[in-house]
Amino acid sequence: MDKSKPGLVAHRGYALHFPENTLLALEEAIRAGAEYVEVDVQLSADRVPYLFHDRDLLRLCEQKGAIHDYTAGELNAFHASEPGRFGYKFVENPLTTLFGLVGLLQRNPAVTAFVELKRISLQKFGVAEVLRQVISVLTPVRKQCVIISYALDALQAVRSEYDWPVGAVIDDWNERKSQQLFDLNPQYLFCDLDTLPRKGEIKFYASRIAVFECTDPAVAMQLYARGVELVETFAIGEMIEKLDNASGSGSR
Repeated sequence: MDKSKPGLVAHRGYALHFPENTLLALEEAIRAGAEYVEVDVQLSADRVPYLFHDRDLLRLCEQKGAIHDYTAGELNAFHASEPGRFGYKFVENPLTTLFGLVGLLQRNPAVTAFVELKRISLQKFGVAEVLRQVISVLTPVRKQCVIISYALDALQAVRSEYDWPVGAVIDDWNERKSQQLFDLNPQYLFCDLDTLPRKGEIKFYASRIAVFECTDPAVAMQLYARGVELVETFAIGEMIEKLDNASGSGSR
């Protein structure tokens, strides 16, 4: 990692230009120079892990219901095209399973993935079952993965039962004061940048601080100077280019 600027995390892949949480968006993010990617995971009705953020399928797929309402066979017939943003441009783009992410990471061993366990799946199937399915798929690329979530109980189970690195996600910087978060002592802490204090060091014990969502390189550099190590962005290519130019390292 270049110590002169923050690490950039491709938030759901190269989501500015491609349907989020799909193999296409992830491939394009890496092609643009991403060293870190972030994805969301939910289970299908038959417990197959898919990369998917929303609680329902409407925005991405124009389908009723949620990921957990359908089997993998049924979901594989859907398309993740985000028609509200892209119209018919990606009409044949498929949903991506967690297996697809594993294959991508195996082809790109220098890339690290932050894999977020979505609360809707944890509530539907239980922590143990979600972890069983997700960890079993990710094991071949274990060294390239960090499990993250808003659900601190799930992260504690990851830590105690599987000994994987974890990252807690919070929406408000004040949530860092919780005893449960202190007890977890995560390797990473992700927070909405809009809730950060306006000045001073940004620190939570030994955790590496990551923020979301940022498309302004000047803001990213200001946060980096205050202790933020990683910045999530939908505009990964644009941010890489601007930060490279600002630091004088040239384009990738």
